[in-house]
Amino acid sequence: MKKAVLKLELHDEKAKKKAMKTVSRVDSVSIDMKDKKLTVIGDIDPVHIVAKLRKLCCTEIVTVAYQAYNPHMPPYYYARSVEEAPNACVIS
Repeated sequence: MKKAVLKLELHDEKAKKKAMKTVSRVDSVSIDMKDKKLTVIGDIDPVHIVAKLRKLCCTEIVTVAYQAYNPHMPPYYYARSVEEAPNACVIS
């Protein structure tokens, strides 16, 4: 299971519906239009999703988290985002 938070440049409801349809085959999808962020949870490849969404609008990865089963560790581990680590490597 992975959780990816993506930043999208969506301008209207039509673009929002197309983005939701593009990533519809996952466990969970939510869009925050205020922050222009799309959260996708499931057995996903974030790079593949970004490639599909870039056909619709400007898209970039904010964070990617994965859930591994280990009873001694918290459920989610994630890569640091651009906001948390401005000097980190960014794949665009």
